[in-house]
Formats: sequence, structure tokens, C-alpha cells
Amino acid sequence: MTNSTKDIFRQNLKYYRNKAGLTQEKLSEITGISNDYLSEIERGKKTPSFKRIELIAKGLNIEPYLLFKPI
Repeated sequence: MTNSTKDIFRQNLKYYRNKAGLTQEKLSEITGISNDYLSEIERGKKTPSFKRIELIAKGLNIEPYLLFKPI
């Protein structure tokens, strides 16, 4: 069974956030995206806009496409 794009995104978000040594709270401060919203993204409850995806990638210091590439 393959993961959906949404599942890959949320798993990668958590992976790259942890790899960068950031908590959801710190990533929230860096990106300007609320901590609650980031939590909901990681739990699959919300789907971010392209603008937020770009903010998240910039906050993680990675290219946006990496959030969609299976690890």
C-alpha cells in the first residue's frame, strides 16, 4: 500500500523538523504559522496552502519539493 501525498507531506514535515532540531513551537515562531495549525498539519487534520508550504520549507531551510518526496 502506498502513502498518499498528504501522508508523505506530513511525515516529511515531522522528519525535517526533527532533523533541524526544531519543535513545532520554534517552527511556528520562524514561519509565522500558528503552533496549533502546524500540529494539525502533522496529524493530517489540515492541508496547507502553497504559500504556507513555501514558508515551512524556508523555515526548515529545505527546498519545498523535499516535503513531497518519499524518504
